Amino acid sequence: MVSGAPPDTSPTTTMNEPEMPAEPQKVLVVGTRTAACNELVHELTRRAARGPTAFTLVVPTTPSGWAWLADMHSGGVDAERYLDAAVERYRAAGLEVDSAHLGDPDPIAAVMDAVHFATYDEVVVCTLPRNLSKWLGLSLPHRIRAVTGLPVTHVVGRQTRLSDKAHGRRGGHRPVDRRSVYLDGQGAAQVLGLEDARSQPSRTRA
Repeated sequence: MVSGAPPDTSPTTTMNEPEMPAEPQKVLVVGTRTAACNELVHELTRRAARGPTAFTLVVPTTPSGWAWLADMHSGGVDAERYLDAAVERYRAAGLEVDSAHLGDPDPIAAVMDAVHFATYDEVVVCTLPRNLSKWLGLSLPHRIRAVTGLPVTHVVGRQTRLSDKAHGRRGGHRPVDRRSVYLDGQGAAQVLGLEDARSQPSRTRA
């Protein structure tokens, strides 16, 4: 009787597949006068230290002072300056900014526009202190959590001091995607770049 060949007892080498890089967490940041404050930048930096994170900034064009009562759509100029200051601060801190948008004067509407066009894992809302904040009077962090179903982090910050100098972006950064939602003549919502929107006088901001 002829015995078979002895079993192969040598160790088997398994080729490990390369690990795919983790998808960055998508975080929606909402703020106006506090959008570039130190408190918010610190919170976003702490959030990014936990893992790859991409931030989208929405700055509602909410007016301040008596303009809140006189004209809800009068806050666009200041909001654009706060947006530019915030993007500069975030990138200087090494944060990944996917895009930055001006939003509806109603912050809830601005958030809903944002989550309609993209998917996020979390929302960070930055407001002034309670005695100064109209948003806290509207219970904004709780309302955003209710309407989006997303976890919401509330940061209390101070108003950003805007520089009078022209604020350009530092060289080497890719341009930020700055869009807003506008209504065309038939009432349909469209997302346009700021320059495109300015060239279309028949459109109104949604």
